[in-house]
Amino acid sequence: MKKILFISGLIVLALGWSGWKAKQGSAAFVSKAEIISCMETETVGAYLNEASKPAFGLMHNTPLQVSAQDLQGKMIKFDVSDGLQANAYYLAPKKKSKKWLIVIQEWWGLNDQIKQEADKYFTDLTDMNVLAIDMYDGKVAATPDSAMKLTREAKPERMTNIIRGAIQQAGADAAIYSVGWCFGGMWSLQTAIIGGAKAKGTIMFYGRPETDMEKLKNIQCDIIGFFGNQDRSPSPEMVIAFEKNMETAGKKLNTYKYDAGHGFANPSNPKFNAEATADAYAKAIAFLRSH
Repeated sequence: MKKILFISGLIVLALGWSGWKAKQGSAAFVSKAEIISCMETETVGAYLNEASKPAFGLMHNTPLQVSAQDLQGKMIKFDVSDGLQANAYYLAPKKKSKKWLIVIQEWWGLNDQIKQEADKYFTDLTDMNVLAIDMYDGKVAATPDSAMKLTREAKPERMTNIIRGAIQQAGADAAIYSVGWCFGGMWSLQTAIIGGAKAKGTIMFYGRPETDMEKLKNIQCDIIGFFGNQDRSPSPEMVIAFEKNMETAGKKLNTYKYDAGHGFANPSNPKFNAEATADAYAKAIAFLRSH
């Protein structure tokens, strides 16, 4: 009798243990999307760490003042999942369009020069919504020192949420394109990753490439990138590694490299290279029109 009770007790314990393990196993499941989301801040964090150091600041001159008198767009606000609204400079086409170009600032912030870039793309594309997003929540730097300070204060999670909010602002059936410079070039590539099937084309001007292969495999659109052979962030070696990684991931990347330094496409920068910028811009517009 005691033996029967003992065996019965073992059976009950075994059933209870297996039920508990099943619950634990189902609770521990993590989707691919969640894994990618957790990894989104790694490349961004590496950039922010680099951009907060004096050596990076020395690569940048104080930006020249740009007149804002003739700007065509307007500032708007849009909702973000973290509960804090974000700002953007918005230009709407005359006819309603499902195509949206997300324009992403340099490390200075959403200044008038970036707004003028948004105007230029809007004028040449004619049929596309253009949304230049404010990744610093209203703060703009005027010197390398103040830009480094903003970089140190920037939160990757908040900026990721702003990108997601911009994509949501465009609408459920929107076709998303993106362009950015340096800081914004990095985030333009991240937009392609975050956007998934909504992303239809991405332009990078000398932004830090993504190195995580799982994230690169998640890209569902073509990428075009413009880089300077005299640049150190990203360096030519980093660009070559990016090309190889994209090829391994089976993704389409076209890169164009110029005998130019960091920030060569910024007309307010003393390192501005007019010839390289004109060539890159023409290729960027052709890329967007073809996609």
